[in-house]
Order: sequence, then structure tokens, then C-alpha cells
Amino acid sequence: MAAEIVNPRSDSGTGTVEEAGGESLDSFDLDPAFALHRGGKMAVQATVPVRDKDDLSLAYTPGVAKVCTAIAEQPELVHDYTWKSSVVAVVTDGTAVLGLGDIGPEASLPVMEGKAILFKQFGGVDAVPIALACTDVDEIVETVVRMAPSFGGVNLEDISAPRCFEIERRLQEELDIPIFHDDQHGTAVVTLAALRNAARLSRREIGQLRAVISGAGAAGVAIAKMLVEAGIGDVAVADRKGVVSADRDDLTPVKRELASFTNKAGLSGALEEALVGADVFIGVSGGTVPEEAVASMAEGAFVFAMANPNPEVHPEIAHKYAAVVATGRSDFPNQINNVLAFPGIFAGALQVRASRITEGMKIAAAEALASVVGDDLAPDYVIPSPFDERVAPAVTAAVAAAARAEGVARR
Repeated sequence: MAAEIVNPRSDSGTGTVEEAGGESLDSFDLDPAFALHRGGKMAVQATVPVRDKDDLSLAYTPGVAKVCTAIAEQPELVHDYTWKSSVVAVVTDGTAVLGLGDIGPEASLPVMEGKAILFKQFGGVDAVPIALACTDVDEIVETVVRMAPSFGGVNLEDISAPRCFEIERRLQEELDIPIFHDDQHGTAVVTLAALRNAARLSRREIGQLRAVISGAGAAGVAIAKMLVEAGIGDVAVADRKGVVSADRDDLTPVKRELASFTNKAGLSGALEEALVGADVFIGVSGGTVPEEAVASMAEGAFVFAMANPNPEVHPEIAHKYAAVVATGRSDFPNQINNVLAFPGIFAGALQVRASRITEGMKIAAAEALASVVGDDLAPDYVIPSPFDERVAPAVTAAVAAAARAEGVARR
């Protein structure tokens, strides 16, 4: 069923065509994607009525002054008497947008709006898209810090590596609200959930598995960290030049750190060589993995080829050799989709006014997400659908409980 378009169409568009009845129609609107996006995908809506002067005097002056004065005297009241504890800033600089790359802040807005409505739809969290006209790390950090009083959390989105790592780290150090780079951690949480269930299906523990990740960008680094945190047997990460290993002299600081806690087997060389005998392939890089490399993996292997729109290994090929196949696409089973994670993670963090999102909270989110599958576990069902109504509540509850256990909850 087509989405309901609630925003009115303006007739101020550029190129037009004539319909059969002679009515003018913007040519872009012949494409349903453009028709859906006309006027934007979201709007600000009041939660209280302003019907008469009495309502006005409470919602605005003079009544609002009482609330302002109380917050000035007791700053923590801002969480109870403003939207702060229920709203997230979705911040980007437009440098790594989906598979489109560095397309700039204006062109990133449709994606940021989409992210905001997913927050609301799947987690009940309000979100505001903010596209910044700067790419300098210092400028981005300073801008977000200055905006922070208005928000309960910040979701960093589509910021290119390696800057994204430093931006997130510095914001976590300077602010006492959750900072979450979804391209890193949302992907890692959902990947771990799917891997836990794939392992359960094969009657193995994660500690018995050796994984190979294609891609040492934001997602690849975060997945590697989370798999190590979860107790993976071993994991190697490959970039364009081959396996990231301590003996390479061309590594960035991020990749040097990555080499320090991955690749216990001491592998080197190309991705294809690392895949020989591997139990798990995780693709977050694009490109194509040769079929013979997939065939060289261990019996009962798992292939998570998540590049969009073209997986690193097409499912038809992967199914020849793998026991479980997952992609990032919605038209194949086992979609690794970040929307399974970030709405519930933020909902849980905001619920308890967490000061940050810890590794323990992310692990808890992955475990909760995996548990939704339950006894329905099957090769084509190791991860639930984003439209499964159990997902967000399960993740929210798990994250809130983990925040309390880790001492970062403030209520």
C-alpha cells in the first residue's frame, strides 16, 4: 500500500508536464519517490492546544515565565517541563550519505528526515534533522556542544571516517547526554544479534567462530569491537590493501588500534586468503567477493553481505555454500537493518536519562533483539523484521536495565 501523503503539494515546482485534462503537474511528481518527499516528510506538531487567551497565557507569556524561573533555579527540571528528555538531534555533515558519498548537507536532508521519522515510528522518540555546513572536526564538535542544551541525545549520521570516530569520542567527553554514531554502533548491534542466532541455530557458541570483515570504515571497526566484546573466537578485518595486521606500515591510527585487538591468528594478505576456513563473512564495504573465496569457507558458514544495493556476495551464490545468509536489503530474508536498533536504544537511554550509551547497553540491545526471534529460529529467520512490534519494547527495556546496572542512569 502506498504511503499516505499528508503534506500539500506546492505548485511552485520547476519543470512541469501537462496531464490529459490539461492540468499542470511537476514532472518530478510522476516518480512516487519525489511525490512522497514533496514538502518534506515531517513537521512540528504542538502537544498542547492554544485555543484562546487563557491557553496562550499558559503556553507562552506570562505563564511560561514560572517554568523558566524554576528551571533556572533547578536545572534538572528541564527534563520534566520541556521536550529535552524525549528528543534527539540527528546530525550530519553530508560526507558519507548512504551509498552516495559526499553529497553535501542539503542533499543529505531527505535521509536525515527519514531517520527522524523512523525514530518516531519505531521508538516513539522525536528527532530533529540537522545538516551542518561544515566538515572540520573542531567546528562540528563545537556546533553540537552549543546545540546540546535543547536535546536529550545526539545521533551522528553519515559522517565519513575517520573523522566520525574523533567526533563521537570528543562529544562523549564534553557532553553528558547519549552520543551515538548509528553507522557504527547500530550496524554492529544488529549484526551481533543476527550472529548470535546463527550460532544458536548451528549449535555453536560465538567463541567457536572465526569471522572476517570486509571493510575497515565506521561500520567495520565498530562490528569488530563489538564481536570482540561479545567473545568472538577471532576476527580479522580487511581494507582495500588486505588484512589489517600489526606488521603493516600504512595504517591510520584507527586501524593501528584495530590491529591491536583483532586478527589473533596473525593473518596477512588479501581478503580471499583470510576467508579460507573462516566461519563468518561480514561485508560492509561494497565490491564483490569471488565465488571461489566463498566456497573456501568452513562448512556451515554464515555470509552477511550487507552492501547496498549490491551485496558483496549475491544471496544466490552465498546459499550454495553458507548455512545462513543475510543482507542489508529488504527483498531478501534476514535483513541487517539499523532501524532494528537505534530507536529502541535511544528510547531506553532517554527513559532513564542515561548520561551515555555504554558497550554494555549495546550488548544488551543485541541480546534483546536476538531474543525476539525465540523458538521461530530458522536459516531464513535469524533476525526479526523492523515491523515486528516486539522489537522496540524489548530493546528499550534491555537498554534501560543495562544503563541502571552500569551506573549511567539518572532516574
